[in-house]
Amino acid sequence: MNSQTTIHSASCGFESACRIPSLPAAHRSHRLHGHSYFATVRAALPAGWAPFPGGEVEELRTRLEKAVAPLDYALLNETLPEPTDENLARWIRHRLESELGVPGIQQVGIQSTGHEGVDLDAEGVAHVWRRYRFQAAHQLPNVPAGHKCGRMHGHGFEVIIHARQGLGDGEAMAVDYDHLDEMWAPFHMMLNYQCLNGIEGLANPTSEIISSWLWERLKPQLPALSWITVYETGSCGANFDGASYRIWKEMTLDSAIQLKRAPEGSPLRGIHGHTYTLRLHLNAPLDAVHGWTVDFGDVKTLFDPIFKAIDHRPLYEIADLPDGDTASLAGWVLAKGRAVLPQIDRVDMYETRGCGSIVSLAASEELIPV
Repeated sequence: MNSQTTIHSASCGFESACRIPSLPAAHRSHRLHGHSYFATVRAALPAGWAPFPGGEVEELRTRLEKAVAPLDYALLNETLPEPTDENLARWIRHRLESELGVPGIQQVGIQSTGHEGVDLDAEGVAHVWRRYRFQAAHQLPNVPAGHKCGRMHGHGFEVIIHARQGLGDGEAMAVDYDHLDEMWAPFHMMLNYQCLNGIEGLANPTSEIISSWLWERLKPQLPALSWITVYETGSCGANFDGASYRIWKEMTLDSAIQLKRAPEGSPLRGIHGHTYTLRLHLNAPLDAVHGWTVDFGDVKTLFDPIFKAIDHRPLYEIADLPDGDTASLAGWVLAKGRAVLPQIDRVDMYETRGCGSIVSLAASEELIPV
């Protein structure tokens, strides 16, 4: 059986003002301004680190909140001379590791607006990302007869461009949000309010093919490009990193739970509930005819019995579910899901935004932010 890797994730927000002195005086971010920041940490935590098994997410969230507390409702320049998103992420990571005893950190992220942020990977390399949107029509010409995507229809597509700030050898890459905007502008002109099938190279415009089409055209101009993420809808999409495709399908479930291993008197031990966000990740070769790795419709249909078994249910009554923490839930979903969809190799389960667990069969997999 494949070994599993469990990563715990926690997030919290903070409100801060800042200015970036190194930018030109005319640049908007050189002026004093503010953001509603959102910080995230993901860590491979050892057994026994949390006060009780299953309490890892709550403990990680508590320590993250302590890490960012000095930044909340503060002028960031009083703490960091250049409070860029990357520098904030590095400052928070240092606090978590050196002062708050968080081991095994795999990723620290800062999102400064709804469409941009920076993620530090396990090696401390910064990946800048920026989200873009375009409105377009398409149809998939090679789907089976009667498939709804064979009809002409449209989406509000979203694209996230991820680029490395450094290549790991000390070489700095001059990549910032403005640079990504410049790279994206010609593609927005080509794609927005268009029928994608009429664009050269997009005769079969699946999410996977759109992602690789963008990669092939952006990479020569942007050598620091890490990967491309394409959202076809708000709940599904594809990633391409120049070598392999990954897709995901996201859904929410409203379920009751209790943590059996929580100490007496803890509210987590009693019956409570969440609107969970569940994300299935699938890894498969590209089908040369259909232009997809797995049909999103097939994912939904095949996974639906498992979803119905956990949505609007008391999860603590499931006999083979070890406990109610998100790591146990994600591991259970991964096992059940692979029985019907063997392409699933990762499951994310979040009880609140950014707070939850990631169970994966690929220990070295990049923790792609989607």
